[in-house]
Amino acid sequence: MAVKYVPEPFRIKAVEPIRMLTRQEREEAISRASYNLFRLKGEECYIDLLTDSGTNAMSQYQWAGIMVGDEAHAGASSYYKFVEAAEDIFGYGYIQPVHQGRAAEKVLFPTFLSEGKYAVSNMFFDTTRAHVILAGARPIDCCWDEGMDPSLRAKFKGNMNVEKLEQIILEKGAENVGLVVMTITNNSAGGQPVSLQNMRDASAVCKKYGIPWISTPPATRKTPILSNGTRRSTKTGPSRRSFGRCFP
Repeated sequence: MAVKYVPEPFRIKAVEPIRMLTRQEREEAISRASYNLFRLKGEECYIDLLTDSGTNAMSQYQWAGIMVGDEAHAGASSYYKFVEAAEDIFGYGYIQPVHQGRAAEKVLFPTFLSEGKYAVSNMFFDTTRAHVILAGARPIDCCWDEGMDPSLRAKFKGNMNVEKLEQIILEKGAENVGLVVMTITNNSAGGQPVSLQNMRDASAVCKKYGIPWISTPPATRKTPILSNGTRRSTKTGPSRRSFGRCFP
């Protein structure tokens, strides 16, 4: 049976030229950067996988929004449209817009974490871990054992080890566990998925002990979602979730 190919349902309106470096140029660039990929120049990366946040072409509606939106320092019309959309989606009575998921964590985490507290996750992303530490708390990874073996093929390797989670809560004391963070997908474990059942089970443990449970969805719309009965939300824009720059 012939394979049917369907074209993309959009047109690219702008083209950005890129240049492929020679092998010698790439080796020189890596050496100059001391093998730290964050120190490479953008034009030195033919395929840039440093992040999936805000790197795609904008839609015609996004460009139009820039042109028709007012530039008020406060009370801009686009702000109210944004808040209304967030309230409609999440149903929370208060929305705090921030520019990025990392900023949301910086605002949110200190309300739950302090010196002597613990935060547990299926596996913390690096900057999420940093915000836990900045709040004075200690991060604990609680991923499935399968997720720690990169050579193993298994489903939902990003899952939370729910039994271990409950053991940690009992060991540290529920009053000392400030929050539990479920990262979806589990990027620090290689971008591994998390099952819906695992999220239900982890959330049930948190509700059992009265601990805030936060889900951080995919990178393009990283919105910490509280699941402890509170009416609190932090709406965010794109966030940096996956890292790595590739040379051809």
